[in-house]
Amino acid sequence: MSIFQMPLTPGKDERLDVINENLSLLQKKGGLTFTTDAYLLAAFARPIPNASFADLGSGTGVAAFLCLTRNKYRHGFAVEIQGEFCDLIRRNACLNHLDDRITVLEKDIRALSQSDVGGTVSAVISNPPYMPAGSGFASATAQSDMARRELNGTAMDFCAAAARLLSTGGLFYTVYRADRMPELISALRENHLEPKRLITVYPDAESRPSLILAESKKDASPGLLQPPPLFVYESHANRVYTPSFQRIYDEFSMEFLFTPPKGAKQ
Repeated sequence: MSIFQMPLTPGKDERLDVINENLSLLQKKGGLTFTTDAYLLAAFARPIPNASFADLGSGTGVAAFLCLTRNKYRHGFAVEIQGEFCDLIRRNACLNHLDDRITVLEKDIRALSQSDVGGTVSAVISNPPYMPAGSGFASATAQSDMARRELNGTAMDFCAAAARLLSTGGLFYTVYRADRMPELISALRENHLEPKRLITVYPDAESRPSLILAESKKDASPGLLQPPPLFVYESHANRVYTPSFQRIYDEFSMEFLFTPPKGAKQ
């Protein structure tokens, strides 16, 4: 279907939302919708304005669109196995006038190669499925199950795909469940992706960590930088964003977390 024939209004199983960065986003009612995780992933990625990047397991394309809207990269490859979501990415790209800056690849990440992206890319971002296949309660739809569970690739598979696309020094950005950190770190290092920066995200100071954000560099030497924990809310009772978390939304960046306060020991 030509991009000029694509329906840019929501179908009966879809909804249209306006989210951060004033992006218009068509989403499946029965699929995974835009969450804080995707925003944090895009905000965490450091800009390389003239470079290309890939988004593995792109879903609606939201993390890729956030990066492109803020000109963190010049061109993106949105890799998604579900055909319905590939169509959604194309429609969302048209809605946001980004269709000339993103290429949609309907492909299993386990079969992804450099030929699919015309060589190597400078960065890869990914929000892999958080849950092992068969764990927890079944999702309401098959679409949601595929996005939530490792039915089409584990952390190891996503790390291997990223490593295949990156040249030496390329960066891989991942958001993942905190309780599965050992699996992610093991998968990264197995694929010569050395973790260089790691942020641990807590809902509040009274709760266990919920997420980790990892920046890894291909073929790098060991050496990990970790800022203090990032708390989302002031407290379990007071669901107001902490100043640090609000600043991430204001600046679409996490670089300030890695800048020590004046007078702090390095």
